[in-house]
Amino acid sequence: MSKIAQQSIQTTIFSYIGVVLGYINVLWLYPYALDATELGTFRTIQDLGLLFVPFAQLGVGHGITRFFPKLEKNQSAFLSYSLAFSLLGFVAVSLIFFGLKDQIIGLFANNSPEVINFLGVVLLITLFALLSSVLDAYSRSYLKVAIPTFFREVFLRLLTSVLVGIYLLDWIGFDEVMQGLVAVYGFALFGVLVYLIWLGKVELDFSWKSFPKGFRSSFIRFSLITFLATAASTLIMKIDSIMVSSMVSLEANAIYSIAFYMALVVELPRRAISQVAMPVIADHFAKNQIEEINKLYRQISNRQLYICLLLFALIWSNIDSIYHFVPNREIYQAGKWVVFYIALGKIFDVAFSVNSEILVFSRYYRFNLVLTIAMSILIIVVNYWLIPIFGIEGAAIGSAGVMLAFNLVKYGYLKYRLQVDPFSLETLKILLVGFTAFLGMFFNPESLTPILLIVIKSMLVLGLFLMMSRLVGVGKDERNWIKSKLKKSGP
Repeated sequence: MSKIAQQSIQTTIFSYIGVVLGYINVLWLYPYALDATELGTFRTIQDLGLLFVPFAQLGVGHGITRFFPKLEKNQSAFLSYSLAFSLLGFVAVSLIFFGLKDQIIGLFANNSPEVINFLGVVLLITLFALLSSVLDAYSRSYLKVAIPTFFREVFLRLLTSVLVGIYLLDWIGFDEVMQGLVAVYGFALFGVLVYLIWLGKVELDFSWKSFPKGFRSSFIRFSLITFLATAASTLIMKIDSIMVSSMVSLEANAIYSIAFYMALVVELPRRAISQVAMPVIADHFAKNQIEEINKLYRQISNRQLYICLLLFALIWSNIDSIYHFVPNREIYQAGKWVVFYIALGKIFDVAFSVNSEILVFSRYYRFNLVLTIAMSILIIVVNYWLIPIFGIEGAAIGSAGVMLAFNLVKYGYLKYRLQVDPFSLETLKILLVGFTAFLGMFFNPESLTPILLIVIKSMLVLGLFLMMSRLVGVGKDERNWIKSKLKKSGP
């Protein structure tokens, strides 16, 4: 786990710097500089652009990760081949987009007509994000994920902050803000490309005929089979925001987006670990090391669940105080329970560990395709049922419910097919520790200021968490790692 740990630590650091910037953006700058309708438009256009990325990518990301270990040379040619293949996907998505333009306009015409003015921005965001995702997958195959994470999580948010800040100063109008989003994604793409060139991993190479016999056909076949699963997975994550805009209003989507972002903090450790674990899982499958996969499966589950439950407890215990610092909080505090349900769904996801990654790189990857497509259809149906009844909370409940069902089916299938299981007695101990930490939310004296209340409640939650961890004997690896770092930094 040394390479995984090293890159995961760096990636987590950049991810949490991105979280800090994201919190400044989403919880203060955006609500302060943009009205609720503008913020809803801003988020909806980005979500639409990112939603189309996996459809255009045609599964190339997972294809690179799976087939990269099979190449001893011609890696640059493999990259150029992958980029060309994904650009064909982008052309196909663009043609479908323009062909269905009237239907897309109809989705937003009644409740969110402002979105219609910026549909051209959607495809440009898709293009730059698509190329960035291919470069990310290529970099990940070299176990170099930290710097691409910096450009995706930190640099992108920093440029967006500058863009909205310029709008706040009245130097540009809102139309220019939306057009500027294209430049933001373009600069992030350029940064990753320069990094790979600096590493010496990229050069112009179109010698595609030099690949091993059957390599290209196997790569394309695997990519096309897995792309629908990847696209459906993204649809599950993005569709609720888009459906809130089309079925309720842009203001409702602004409320939902802020709440959703708060909840996303819970899963950041999973995102960091998963990116580095994917090539390792692919390598274990190439060597038929099922026992090593099971060990990694369980270890990642326990570590993620332990950390993420603490984050969930800290956020939910301080949720009212956090909303206190959001400009126009009387509008946005309506999303409080969205935070809870989305965060709960993320806890389901981290507890079941890297089950999707294991499925994708196993010989049963077709099952992941069928299951993910089924779940994407289910989330749309559930949202159409729950949003008219519960509004934005209905979208959040639907997401959490589908996430649980999605993971339960994958868990059962992997246990049956590969006899792997992420759960053990330690899982129950971790859940007990997390439940104990939530008791800190009941400490709520009205006389304290919001900042002081956050500090005291956070210390209480952390104290309960650590105390129970010692009592039941979990979290030893994390505490030992912290102690070792402190010793190294000492005199």
